[in-house]
Amino acid sequence: MKPGRGNESSVPDGGLARHVPVLLEAVLNALKPEAGGLFLDATFGAGGYSRAILKSPDVRLLALDRDPSAIRDGQALVTEMAGRLTLEQARFGEMVAVADRLGLGRQFDGVVLDIGVSSMQIDEAERGFSFRLDGPLDMRMGQSGRSAADIVNTASAEELADILYYFGEERQSRRIAKAIVEQRAVAPLTTTRALADLVQKAAPAKPTQIHPATRTFQALRIAVNDELGELVRALVGAEALLKPGGRLVVVSFHSLEDRIVKQYFAERSNRGRAKSRLLPGEIAPPPAAYDLPSGQPVIADDAETARNPRARSAKLRVGVRTQAPASPARGAFASQAALPQREPKRG
Repeated sequence: MKPGRGNESSVPDGGLARHVPVLLEAVLNALKPEAGGLFLDATFGAGGYSRAILKSPDVRLLALDRDPSAIRDGQALVTEMAGRLTLEQARFGEMVAVADRLGLGRQFDGVVLDIGVSSMQIDEAERGFSFRLDGPLDMRMGQSGRSAADIVNTASAEELADILYYFGEERQSRRIAKAIVEQRAVAPLTTTRALADLVQKAAPAKPTQIHPATRTFQALRIAVNDELGELVRALVGAEALLKPGGRLVVVSFHSLEDRIVKQYFAERSNRGRAKSRLLPGEIAPPPAAYDLPSGQPVIADDAETARNPRARSAKLRVGVRTQAPASPARGAFASQAALPQREPKRG
């Protein structure tokens, strides 16, 4: 593993990827699970991180996943761990409520977050995450609530353009949104292939570039699952759960996620701030909640990216909790999770 900058292109929403835990060695080095500790894997998935953490003797682990399929498939590991693993269906933004309900307290030794869609979900055509495999335009991680098809077929052109621009960093957002609105007036868009084909016609890419629908699918997935809002809530929740010396480890896969994580750690460690430089009347920032180890972000080395292409875009960041009390979600990092508020048009 090495510190540095990762490749922005992750496993595309049109690609297939065998599930392999990303940056596993680096995660364990950052998390430092020790015998008898209490840890939280807030994104259980296929259980790769959980199984590795539980190799430490007498470790207790709370694991969360919003996907009922992951909860079902993880029951074998729950049985194998004989009481050391508690697996709950919940969003990672709900970690504090789950820990409190289970009576686990707020003295966790470590929390790990692997942000983004799992390769298992991408590989299932019926989940609608991938445009390589034609399937229903769904994208719901929790398999409930508003789907991608609902957004595509009901949102205004302005809202669609904002979703594509802010959550997908799609420069052709308005052109694609206009094409979607025109097409759905003829017939609703209900499949991944239909949407991908429409985007390809509306905003074609050069042969050397990623598929033109990649950013559109990313943006819709983020919107459907409120991924950035969940990330903000998870960061704040982990701060509340960790005891002094506890470690928060976050693995992100695209620039939007990493920007929020990086800014969160910078704000909550008071990086770059000095009390002596406060302006007259300026309120001092709260005490630093984290110390940040050097050498961040950590990215995969060439050997890991050869074994697991999904690791190419992964970035790991870690913070060590101080004695300072937890703070609510505030600051620039939290504002990046939502679309900008627009004034209603006057009739």
